[in-house]
Amino acid sequence: MPAPPSSYAALAGATVVANLSASNVVIGKEGYRHELVGNQSARCLAAYLYSAAGQGESTTDLAWDGHALIYENGTLLAESKRFAAEPQLAYADVDLGRLQADRMRQNTFGATALRHRADVERFRNVEFSLPLPAGKLSLARRIEKFPYVPSEAANRDLRCEEVYRIQVQGLATRMRSTGTKKLVIGVSGGLDSTHALIVCARAMDELKLPRRNILAYTMPGFATGTRTKNQAWQLMRAVGASAEEIDIRPACMQMLKDIGHPYAKGKKVYDITFENVQAGERTSHLFRLANQHGGFVVGTGDLSELALGWSTYGVGDHMSHYNVNASVPKTLIQYLIAWVADSKEFSADVQRALRRVLDTDISPELVPGKQKTESTVGPYELQDFNLYYTLRFGYAPTKVAYLAWSAWREKYTLAEIRKWLAVFLRRFFQTSQYKRSAIPNAPKVGSGGSLSPRGDWRAPSDGNADAWLRNLSQVPVK
Repeated sequence: MPAPPSSYAALAGATVVANLSASNVVIGKEGYRHELVGNQSARCLAAYLYSAAGQGESTTDLAWDGHALIYENGTLLAESKRFAAEPQLAYADVDLGRLQADRMRQNTFGATALRHRADVERFRNVEFSLPLPAGKLSLARRIEKFPYVPSEAANRDLRCEEVYRIQVQGLATRMRSTGTKKLVIGVSGGLDSTHALIVCARAMDELKLPRRNILAYTMPGFATGTRTKNQAWQLMRAVGASAEEIDIRPACMQMLKDIGHPYAKGKKVYDITFENVQAGERTSHLFRLANQHGGFVVGTGDLSELALGWSTYGVGDHMSHYNVNASVPKTLIQYLIAWVADSKEFSADVQRALRRVLDTDISPELVPGKQKTESTVGPYELQDFNLYYTLRFGYAPTKVAYLAWSAWREKYTLAEIRKWLAVFLRRFFQTSQYKRSAIPNAPKVGSGGSLSPRGDWRAPSDGNADAWLRNLSQVPVK
């Protein structure tokens, strides 16, 4: 039907639509049903339950397969066996909160309801009763551990390729519009700068510019490890960038002396000032190099770091002329690098360099000794999970915690999930928004996947996390 009744039911507020269809089966109808039901559930932002006729119908001129489908906003949740001889039940968990959140964010949904008000009214206030089982129910649906990363390999490869192409296109477009022929980038040998560098390389290829126009610098500080520095050199050379090394320690030591920091007097004080002097010095060098060579600075910080405020504000890794990674979470960047390493995008030398980066612990390398980012801000795999369900759907912490426990309980206890979710809520809602209110332009790569103050996340810089933390307190400690 051009305008099926389910459309008006959804506009009237129905989040679950059931279609009991006396539909026979012919060649090709199975795929056609999937397309119809999947697309209608997506258009209506609803759960759509479909059941065709099965055994017991007359076979005089027709056949029946008893096909049942459950879709939620375009995603297949459950499906019956066709031509089954025995009675069967297809069931699935439907997330009504997710559907309602999608409808709130989809402006055209409400506008359509107003446009068809007369047709919608006849579907309102239809009463029915549905018996619900008593007691606690466990989820039947699978909650993906990595919501930003498809679990199925083929879909994951397609996702990675699409994200990569969007990043390259965004950077190439900015270079065309500004007339920029050179890019300046700091390469640490870690995940983010590695991926940003290969995006720069492919953008140069797209614009038919030599890769030596990428001015890549590795800038060792007080805690830079031999492994990451070697990886940075290996990657810069393999990509074909103009590679140089700038030792920032003398400049950092001068600043520490100027401000009277204890480290400049021989004391082992590794505070936030000590760390940020190094991060700031690197960025300061990059911007002045961009001035000197007529290029602009490519940022490397990712979506996870933006969410957690894990960046040095202003003259630090927070700032650049254009940031290719700003809407890509840390967990996805790992898969992006792996995808590029396994593809034919670059030479074997680049592929080897990328695999070495993937085997390296995540660390800012600003403090001497073993410094791991995740010991401070929490495991990125958990925090990306928390970010997805908070940013994409606006779920309450109690629901986020329950979903995290459903997905991760084999690795993390409920107490650990609650602990790191509290860290996320404080950093995301209270202590980091002022940084996100002043971030560079960046390409958005996914729905609900941007923290740009000009786009998906227009939040006050002086908000607080009290309401979220109160809700989190309802989560059991054990």
